[in-house]
Amino acid sequence: MQQDDHRSFHLLRIDTGCNMRRFYAASVQPTLFGGISVIRNWGRIGSSGRMRIETFDEADQADDALDKLIRTKRRRGYRSAEAMAGGRSDVEPSS
Repeated sequence: MQQDDHRSFHLLRIDTGCNMRRFYAASVQPTLFGGISVIRNWGRIGSSGRMRIETFDEADQADDALDKLIRTKRRRGYRSAEAMAGGRSDVEPSS
């Protein structure tokens, strides 16, 4: 049975002057044992990057952690991959 309660986002930070091409992706996924995990993946564009998984007991805790990640990364200059590709303003993470 597949659940549609997960959220995800994909952000990019590209600064050609500093030779910086980074990505940051995260999603909230249910675990097999009833918990909720925030799965993060980050690194240089073109590489597989690094991954970290944090598990929470409640979905609200995982959502709060994801929202905090989004705020932190946007403050550091990361922008939505869709917005950068289409020239649009930043959009909220997909639900």
